Amino acid sequence: MSKIKKVLVSKKEFNARLTMINISLIVRTFVLIKLIMEINFNKYEGTGNDFVMIDNRNEIFPKDNNKLIAHLCNRQFGIGGDGLILLENDNETDFKMVYFNSNGDQSTMCGNGGRCLVAFANKLQIINKEATFMAIDGLHHATISDNDIVSLQMKDVTSVANSIDYVFLDTGSPHHVQLVSDLKNINVKENGAAIRYSDLYGNAGANVNFVEQINSDTFSIRTYERGVEDETLSCGTGATAVAIAMKSIGKTTSNAIKINVEGGKLEVSFDNNDGKFTNVFLKGPATFVFEGKINI
Repeated sequence: MSKIKKVLVSKKEFNARLTMINISLIVRTFVLIKLIMEINFNKYEGTGNDFVMIDNRNEIFPKDNNKLIAHLCNRQFGIGGDGLILLENDNETDFKMVYFNSNGDQSTMCGNGGRCLVAFANKLQIINKEATFMAIDGLHHATISDNDIVSLQMKDVTSVANSIDYVFLDTGSPHHVQLVSDLKNINVKENGAAIRYSDLYGNAGANVNFVEQINSDTFSIRTYERGVEDETLSCGTGATAVAIAMKSIGKTTSNAIKINVEGGKLEVSFDNNDGKFTNVFLKGPATFVFEGKINI
C-alpha cells in the first residue's frame, strides 16, 4: 500500500496558492462568458423585408464578426432575416443605424430597415413618434404613427442616368431600374443576378428592380438585392428608386407614387426641381414580429 505524503506549507504560501486558483477560475469564467454571450434581439419586417434588430448602445456586439452576422441571418440555422441592424448611440442625433446584409457584410442604406429601426427605437422609448438618426448615407428624419406606419426621409437624388433600356440612380444604395411587360413571370433571381454581376456595374454591383406600370401613379416592382443575392419581398431604396426613375422618364406626372411590392404596399413622395429630387419620403408599415434571446 502506497503512503500518502504530507506536504507542509506556510499560511502565507497557502493563501498565495489559493489566490492563484481563484484568479485562474475568474479568467476561465471570463473566457467562457466571452465565448458564450447571450444577446437580446427583436425581429421586425417592413412589407416582408425582415431584419434582426439589436440594441447595441452598450457596444458589446462583435460587429466585425461577419460569419456570426451571416449565421444570425440564416433562416435555417439562425434567427433569419434579409439583414441585421444595430441601434447605436450617436452624439448629435437620437441614434445611429449600422446595417449589414444577410451575407454578413456592412452595407449601404436600407430604406425598409431604416423604417423598422425607427419602430424599434420607439418601442425602446428612445424616441416618441419622431426621430432623427444617422446612417451610412447621412442624416435621416422620420415619424411613426399610432398604427406603426413610418415615414422616412431619404437622401436627395441629384443625378439620374437615363439609358434606352434602363435607369440608374442612387437612393442611398445603387439601383438599376428596368421596365418589363410580364413582371409576374420574370425570373428575378436569374435575370437580376445577370445584371448585378455584369460589366455594367463592376465588382460593386447594383440592386436590380423590374417594373410594370399599373396606372398613372402606381407601379409594381420586384427586386433582386445584392448582399442577399436573391429576390426579396420588398426593398425600400428600390421602391424609392423606381418612383424617381418613372418620374424622370415621364411615365408619371405625379410627385406621390404608389409602389406595389411582393410583400405589400409602399408610398414614395418627393419634390422635383429640374431633375433634382428633394424632400424624398418613403412611407409604409414597420411591424414588430417577435423578440428573443440567443447565445453567440
